[in-house]
Amino acid sequence: MNLRDLQYLVAVADHRHFGRAATACAVSQPTLSTQLKKLEVELGVQLVERGGRAVILTPVGDQVVARARAVLAEGEAIRRIARQAQDPRAGRLALGAFPTIAPYLFPHVLGELRRQLPDVELLLVEDKTAALLTQLREGSLDAVVVALPVDEEGLHAEPLFREALLLAAPATHPLGRDTSPVGLEDLAGESVLLLSRGHCLREQALAVCRAAGAVERPGFRATSLDTLRHMVEAGLGLTILPRLSLPEARELPPEVVVREFREPTPYRDLALVWRLGSVRDALLPEVAQLLRRLPTGLVTPL
Repeated sequence: MNLRDLQYLVAVADHRHFGRAATACAVSQPTLSTQLKKLEVELGVQLVERGGRAVILTPVGDQVVARARAVLAEGEAIRRIARQAQDPRAGRLALGAFPTIAPYLFPHVLGELRRQLPDVELLLVEDKTAALLTQLREGSLDAVVVALPVDEEGLHAEPLFREALLLAAPATHPLGRDTSPVGLEDLAGESVLLLSRGHCLREQALAVCRAAGAVERPGFRATSLDTLRHMVEAGLGLTILPRLSLPEARELPPEVVVREFREPTPYRDLALVWRLGSVRDALLPEVAQLLRRLPTGLVTPL
């Protein structure tokens, strides 16, 4: 049994026709039929019903095809690794980021990534931090953008930038009647709108609340930063947002006031994380450098 025989079998399953399957595999129909027959003899089972107008897989054939697809995918992954080893600046790069950074970071950097790495096929995945790290460890992602700290053996964390956290308040709220920097002490006794569990920004915002003597507003948990902004716009309360997620002040609705914090300014540090010994080791430091190229004043490079 070899990969080519499995390719023939999968082609027959896809096309349900020996002639079209042979054309797809760039071989003659007799060659394909002969190799499939040899595979059946080797396995000792019939995989395909012959004689009818349409090709039908036997029940065991269906099971073998499912496994064959997985084997062929692994074979392609091996070839991709080999191609990447020959040219680190080519091939597919699977990059993950969590929901409160992905839609705000990538629009700034994707154009430059494509210009500087034209032969790299970027695959972007958005998920929560725990899921991203699992996919990274299992190999389905090459690198992930997550918040520090990341304390896991076998992973390298390349610091990217520090992003300030800001206060967003309704214009009708006492803390929304001024745009000057606000102190943490000004949040004492306030209730703050937060994201739902599983978002790392929730934990960062909770740390700010604890330091300020504020509490989470009960009964309200958003699943996105856009939802939090809309809640503030509707006058439902205060929230804490990362700078990259906020448009220019002139683009904010008049119902929302954004204020920076006085020192000590709350922040989050972002890093690009990958597996030690990754086949992408030669490329990922360059990717990290490109991810740091954000417009001046948005973040502080680390």
